[in-house]
Amino acid sequence: MHEFWSRLVDGFDSHAVSPLLSYFHLTQTFGDPRDVAEALLIAFAQVLIIGGLFRPLESLAPAEKWSDRRYARIDRTYTLVMLFGLNPLFAYFFLTPLAHWLGDGGAAADTGPSGLVAWIPWLQAHPYLTFGIYYVLFDFTYYWMHRMQHWMPWWWALHSMHHSQRQMNCWTNDRGSYVDGFLQSMVLATVALFVGIEPDQFALLLFIGELVQNFSHANVRFGFGRVFERVFVDPKFHRLHHMIVDEARPGLHNCNFGQVLSVWDVLFKTSLYGEPARATGVLDPMVDIDNERGLVAMQWGAFRRFWGAVWSRAGWRPGDVAFGPDYVPYPSGHDKPHDDASPDRANAARQPV
Repeated sequence: MHEFWSRLVDGFDSHAVSPLLSYFHLTQTFGDPRDVAEALLIAFAQVLIIGGLFRPLESLAPAEKWSDRRYARIDRTYTLVMLFGLNPLFAYFFLTPLAHWLGDGGAAADTGPSGLVAWIPWLQAHPYLTFGIYYVLFDFTYYWMHRMQHWMPWWWALHSMHHSQRQMNCWTNDRGSYVDGFLQSMVLATVALFVGIEPDQFALLLFIGELVQNFSHANVRFGFGRVFERVFVDPKFHRLHHMIVDEARPGLHNCNFGQVLSVWDVLFKTSLYGEPARATGVLDPMVDIDNERGLVAMQWGAFRRFWGAVWSRAGWRPGDVAFGPDYVPYPSGHDKPHDDASPDRANAARQPV
């Protein structure tokens, strides 16, 4: 299988990617064109799985029934832009050159193994075990990074765009601020480089994580069962993470931060089980308004919240916040609904099936 995949990537690179980069005079300027070819092939596979498997499941066993998918459609656009545009470009223009520069100190000579396999040479003979360890470290990093996205107001200002979706669906994973995405990529890439993950392994880690997240965001009402849900994130588990704030229990939504492994939430006491399916979205009208915007306006709105937060003291005080008309955060309290909420906010009170 590995040989078949390598030949497929090489063929796509030589017949499509490299000629295109050559046409734009970008060959041998930044990264390896093969990384772009691999990223695009992974994108094709991911879109086929999302559209061909996860999307039909939403029709067969929905957690919520919607009269239309008006709010959900833009998430598909986000996924296509991310998978076929931003991810390959980030790999070619930034990640791979950085990995090569850090890996050989800017020189051409090969310095041998680095990171985890250099610290524990025995692992060189056990590549599958090594990859498994890489993934556990990757997922552990994501868990704590995700908690920080909710804990620090200036980061929540960006991440809140992802949570604004009233119709969470299988395409929602890639709905997010591009500034937030860059920060996440930098954190994960830094850890990957530190422990010695190769670019192709990092691509596979991202593929697995992203695909699991596509499924965990799906609008379906089933999970993995009482045993496996304690280990792996499923749609029931992650839906509670996206729930609208319960004003009777205002801290309930601060739960279920795991990406692929729910075991971190269990270990660090942030897991929530046994709750019925909840409607998704946010109460804050300055964030909820994202549902009425297009892609560019959503990005601009998230950036304005970020800018208002990062230059204010309140943006650096941990805790739940809402945003004022000046985009400066303030403690939300969750003690009463906003009087100036969007006219469509009633849609958030819909009842899951």
